[in-house]
Amino acid sequence: MLWVLAMMDQWQAISDFMTRGGTVLWLIALLVFVMWTLILERSLFFCLKARAMRHQMVADWQARDDKSSWHAHKIRQALLSRANQSVDQNLSLIKTLILLCPLFGLLGTVTGMIEVFTVLSVVGSGDVKPIASGISKATIPTMAGMVAALSGVFAMSWLSRQSQQNKGLIQDQLIIEHQQVEVASCAGV
Repeated sequence: MLWVLAMMDQWQAISDFMTRGGTVLWLIALLVFVMWTLILERSLFFCLKARAMRHQMVADWQARDDKSSWHAHKIRQALLSRANQSVDQNLSLIKTLILLCPLFGLLGTVTGMIEVFTVLSVVGSGDVKPIASGISKATIPTMAGMVAALSGVFAMSWLSRQSQQNKGLIQDQLIIEHQQVEVASCAGV
């Protein structure tokens, strides 16, 4: 029963923090949720499915009798293209979400400062409580956007390395057999 009270206290603290940060903080939270959902999906793909996908593509390639003709080269290119699509899926979207986090933080700064100036023009500088609320709405989203972007940058760095390694491994394992073409010597040339 004590853990329920602790959870309620935590929920209240999070709710108070989100309220102090304003509407923009909720947008940043939504961005972070989507970003980390996609990062988790890509991480699970690289940890659980990438190896099986590589082995399947190599097995499909090795099952072919013809590995040296023009047609075989085109099939290899198609396999590599399919692998690249699968490996790079959602990486551009994750990069975009990382870039949006600090921009939404700056939007929070602007809206918070507008609130501060509105309060100053209406109330004046006598009552600091409404001014503090506007300053919170200006600084909390900025901090949240930067922290979210920074965590996303570290995750994206790992995902990019995994993507490059997997694409390189697939490309190295789909071996092309080159035909030996005998060149007739041209006597007298």
